Amino acid sequence: MEIIPGIHHIEVPNPSGLMGPTNVYLVKGTDGWLLVDTGWDHSEARETLDAQLHEIGIGFDAIEQIVITHIHVDHYSLLDWVRQRSGAKVLFHERDYEILAAMSLGSGDYSPRLLHQFEANGFPDDELSQLEKLYDIGKRIPHSIDPPDKILQDGDKIFTGIFTFEVIWTPGHSPGNICLYESERKLLLTGDHVLPVTTSNINMHAPTDDNPLNSFFTSLAKVAKLDVELVLPGHEHIFAHLQERVDGLLSHHDKRLTHVLKGSKGEGKTAYQIAYEVPWIIEVEEFKNVSFVDLNVLDKAMAVGETLAHLEYLRYEGNVVKESQEGIVFYKATGVSL
Repeated sequence: MEIIPGIHHIEVPNPSGLMGPTNVYLVKGTDGWLLVDTGWDHSEARETLDAQLHEIGIGFDAIEQIVITHIHVDHYSLLDWVRQRSGAKVLFHERDYEILAAMSLGSGDYSPRLLHQFEANGFPDDELSQLEKLYDIGKRIPHSIDPPDKILQDGDKIFTGIFTFEVIWTPGHSPGNICLYESERKLLLTGDHVLPVTTSNINMHAPTDDNPLNSFFTSLAKVAKLDVELVLPGHEHIFAHLQERVDGLLSHHDKRLTHVLKGSKGEGKTAYQIAYEVPWIIEVEEFKNVSFVDLNVLDKAMAVGETLAHLEYLRYEGNVVKESQEGIVFYKATGVSL
């Protein structure tokens, strides 16, 4: 679908049952095309991207540049396949290259560090065993370890000869998450930083900064200042009214902070125990709240990671304290209100 003359929207499917499709954007240039994100590497995604390029009337060799908004598997893992067919230059943020190197082919320590984090924050042994199996499968995903042709920094410009995008560094969902702003046409490509329906998972990744929720809030304030008429997100539908959506995200996290703080009152608790106090939304279209105990183990991992990110934000604000006992981390409210 052509959004405006020269910018096409392609929905690249993700493996069945995992999530909705990833939005990939193809941007026209004078000497070639710019591809923003690639999608998850599997057969249906390859076929879809190939067919959509053919429908637009170009081949892979017409792609001159590939920009990755953030290094999550549903946004970049098709990168090598596309690069081999296009010879395109690859661009993404330096902070996400740290994660990419840690994840590469299971040779880094990304998975063990995550599992240790889950153990330290209260996951029971049986669920840790399930997560270990899931992450072992994840190690077999052929993450690219090649460095990008260009490391992006906040404020850099990406030119196609027709469009000029400013790189807006927006850490939070990922340490190296970027948005792309086209000021002349008042367009913002947000990756997963701002989505129209769901709230991006703000988690404690490894490696990352130690207060990702604060980074996310700062990043929201940064994009809210931009003059934007149309938002092109990494999932779901294209939308307008950026400020209204930013306000909604801030309200959501304010409520979550209240739940997390309430759950940390009394004796010290692990992030896993505190996650029981938080309502979790699974069926997005109906906004159905479910109990933590009813989540599958992978959703529990995401929920505990998000709980932990909120606890660390509260700790920096002086609302909770944490202590470690025999390798397990406990949080406790200080009595200071939000």
